[in-house]
Amino acid sequence: MDIRKILRKNPDHKITMLTCYDFPTARALDASDLDIVFVGDSVGTNILGYRSELEVTLDDMVHHLKAVRKGVTRKALMVDLPYMTYTDREIGVRNSRVMRDKGADIVKLEGGKDIAEIVSAIAREGIPVMGHLGFQPQIARGAKRAVVGALSGEAIQVYEDAVALEQAGACGIVLECVPEDVAKAVTERLSVPTIGIGSGKFTDGQVLVAPDVLGWFNMPFRFVRRYDEFYERTIRAANRFVAEVTSAEYPQRNHGFRIKADQFEAFVSAITSPRLLKVRRDEDADRGNEGGAVIRGCE
Repeated sequence: MDIRKILRKNPDHKITMLTCYDFPTARALDASDLDIVFVGDSVGTNILGYRSELEVTLDDMVHHLKAVRKGVTRKALMVDLPYMTYTDREIGVRNSRVMRDKGADIVKLEGGKDIAEIVSAIAREGIPVMGHLGFQPQIARGAKRAVVGALSGEAIQVYEDAVALEQAGACGIVLECVPEDVAKAVTERLSVPTIGIGSGKFTDGQVLVAPDVLGWFNMPFRFVRRYDEFYERTIRAANRFVAEVTSAEYPQRNHGFRIKADQFEAFVSAITSPRLLKVRRDEDADRGNEGGAVIRGCE
């Protein structure tokens, strides 16, 4: 797969990416028009019930990466390196190799100039690296999502970090919760693409979290557009199942399997024969002599 072709700046094509954490969703996204499927560390709060991304481990990410990889055969697959798994060059390269070997096409790291050497080392291994600037959940350490770059000093920092990541060999940069004008200015000055989330329409692409897009949660962030209502649809489907089972509408005969009449007759004859009943009574008596009551079906 030519990652450079997918991640090239093209005014006529916006790069699109959604998160994914499981095999069924991976199959669906692989059949869609998306460019990139992304196993994000947001798996922690969206799937695993963790309080923040800081609880996500490398093993968690590998587990979900492997599941998604089985469903993704046509799209580029990106994965997050989780918190504290790229604290220096050696550790970053080692864990990036793990992700590559488990099926990732791209690894993503949070940070700016402070991780430029780590990004460079991973890129020299031939592993495509995506940067992540603006609001950074790992660095924010559980703080609420906030805009980064609304002050001139912050905006300058975002730009300088973006340039540093590009020079280090990053193949692209995610910009999260950066003011639209700032994201536009940064995008225009980079040769690698920017992919925005909550950063306006002028980035080279857009990424969102799939459970937000699908409507699994009631309170998505203001930058999210919900395209479906999976939470409500799941409740309706479950309630319909309960109602049909209760009313004996489900299952119907066509949902089951059949036994030929002669075979069923032989079966009934066997289980009701006096000889078989005597054998079972004798077995029950023997068990009773050994102590303890026998509950049929729980032996």
